[in-house]
Amino acid sequence: MEKIGVIGLGNIAQKAYLPVMATLQDKYEWHLTTRNKAKGEMLEKKYGFKHFHQTLTELIEEKPLAVFVHTPTQTHFEIIKQLLENEINVYVDKPVSEDLSEVKELYKLASEKNLILTCGFNRRFAPFNQALKQIGDKRTIVSEKIRENAVQPAKFAIFDLMIHSVDTAVYLMDEKIKDINNFLVTNDGNLEQGYITLTGEKSQAQIITNMIGGSNLELTTVQGNQTRQVVTDLGRLETYQTGVITQTSCPDWENTLVTRGFDPIIKAFLRAVSTNAENPVSPESAILSHELCFNLANSLQN
Repeated sequence: MEKIGVIGLGNIAQKAYLPVMATLQDKYEWHLTTRNKAKGEMLEKKYGFKHFHQTLTELIEEKPLAVFVHTPTQTHFEIIKQLLENEINVYVDKPVSEDLSEVKELYKLASEKNLILTCGFNRRFAPFNQALKQIGDKRTIVSEKIRENAVQPAKFAIFDLMIHSVDTAVYLMDEKIKDINNFLVTNDGNLEQGYITLTGEKSQAQIITNMIGGSNLELTTVQGNQTRQVVTDLGRLETYQTGVITQTSCPDWENTLVTRGFDPIIKAFLRAVSTNAENPVSPESAILSHELCFNLANSLQN
């Protein structure tokens, strides 16, 4: 049974990852890393995990096939680099880094080592976003994130929140980008609105983030030659054709972690590292999503 490591057992790991991993204990031997003994005991009692380590060095000594990294962003570069240098595949929460040069360096190292480095862009794997991907002859893509009234430093908001919409647009756009336009509205260093427009030969993607919008909402719209579809909060799909509007909700029995794409991306990564398959999140597209956010954040200084 292949060993799979996890480092960083905070909120995101406990909400989105460990519940899925717990269902896969008959397929993989999970090795969790935490210095917090009480947390380890709680997770053992809740999920039945048996293997715990206190340090990254201890985890690496187990020679796992892959490691899931859920630590704070500022720690990603050193942890990922150490794992790759020890011939270990890596899955990491977005962003890989807020420094584009570090992102590129890590993907280059992974390629040189013939390893997989996957960025956790779960929205690509949400079933209704997968449906949007299937629309042919796309003309317009709108990826929108709205917050009721969120005050966050602009750079943090770009890499923590807006990056979701950026990557969704990058994933859905089926052609090479020819032109990019950015626009930011800030107040005392906080992000109020952020916009990116990506223009291709036949299609255009608009990425919109509104931090003071009166509601919490995530909308993704794709207009093709024959149909228009809108996904709301990853859980509802509306299809518009002449004279007909069809609304589809996720099945009542479907787990939220499936609806939001976490379950599918975890399993896709594990299949890839187990079978030497393609990276489920292509390095080129992941780097592009980071580059768009990096350039947008960098414009704050201009």
